[in-house]
Amino acid sequence: MEFTPKWIAWEITRRCNLKCIHCRSASEIEVEGHPDFLTGEAFRVLDDIVSYAAPVIVLSGGEPLIRKDIFDIARYGTEKGLRMCLATNGTLVTDEICEKIKESGIRIVSLSLDGSTENVHDDFRNQKGAFEGTLRAAKVFKRHGIEFIINSSFTKRNQEEIPKVYRLAKELGATAWYMFMIVPTGRGEEIMNELISKEDYEEILEWHYQMEKDEKDMLVRPTCAPHYYRVVLQKSKEEGVKFEKRTLKFSTGGAKGCIAGQLICLIDVDGNVLPCSYFPKPAGNIRKQSFKDIWENSELFKELRDFKRYKGRCGSCEYINVCGGCRARAYSVYGDYLEEEPFCNYIPKRLNKK
Repeated sequence: MEFTPKWIAWEITRRCNLKCIHCRSASEIEVEGHPDFLTGEAFRVLDDIVSYAAPVIVLSGGEPLIRKDIFDIARYGTEKGLRMCLATNGTLVTDEICEKIKESGIRIVSLSLDGSTENVHDDFRNQKGAFEGTLRAAKVFKRHGIEFIINSSFTKRNQEEIPKVYRLAKELGATAWYMFMIVPTGRGEEIMNELISKEDYEEILEWHYQMEKDEKDMLVRPTCAPHYYRVVLQKSKEEGVKFEKRTLKFSTGGAKGCIAGQLICLIDVDGNVLPCSYFPKPAGNIRKQSFKDIWENSELFKELRDFKRYKGRCGSCEYINVCGGCRARAYSVYGDYLEEEPFCNYIPKRLNKK
């Protein structure tokens, strides 16, 4: 496997107007001790990245639309030849914002939708009116011809909503729907007892497999659910069908489960380069090192790319090259990112023979 940075999420602010239960970010408009990147510094970060690679850059947060210079940063990246994207909760989207999105060269936008009704979504987002804001944003994006992805996060409190949210995302005209299986980090650490059980997890992934086989209009992908790639191989072999995953031109290709520190990473507000958005251990700092140095020489990244070092069932699994288990979830549950995926029920063949 070639370890080239394909996709970078960049937390350009920790400020946000919502207080979502699963989020790693802060939920205040002003955050002490975590100042945003200054505009000029943000430009230098993009210069540094583009001198080494040409990944998709997702401007994230917090809520990136809180920043007044968000479109200056996006435009600068576009002019450097980078594919710039935007992740928003949708509540601040207007016709004027849409015009600026197009002018700055942002290629695609992601929205959050965690329930098919106002009650479920607003409860998850801890903000009345959040559901209405997401639906309004989707309609405004559609009117302006802006492609958008819908990201949906699930725990026990909303797992029954999964098929309904999928249908709603399709009705809204999303280009893609990504089903996120929560990784407990940030405020998410408080919801360990809300995480979907191993048994239900497997059933949900099998449902997604059957749904994806029939879905022709919208791209779909489970996210933070690496063992889906094992499920796909198992089910397609059982059914004697050839299953080919379609992917977005703005994605990492979808060829493997956990790609944290392998094809993707996150740059946080403090300049730390993390393996992914849910993995709170830095590989280095963009304010002190070049991105190339961090990507190529970080011991953390080297360990994540050495599958022979994986422990437990993951280390013995015949699907390690297509799955790999969620490294952030292992780190959160066991304190060891090389441990086995804690929310997978599969027993590898090698262990089954014992």
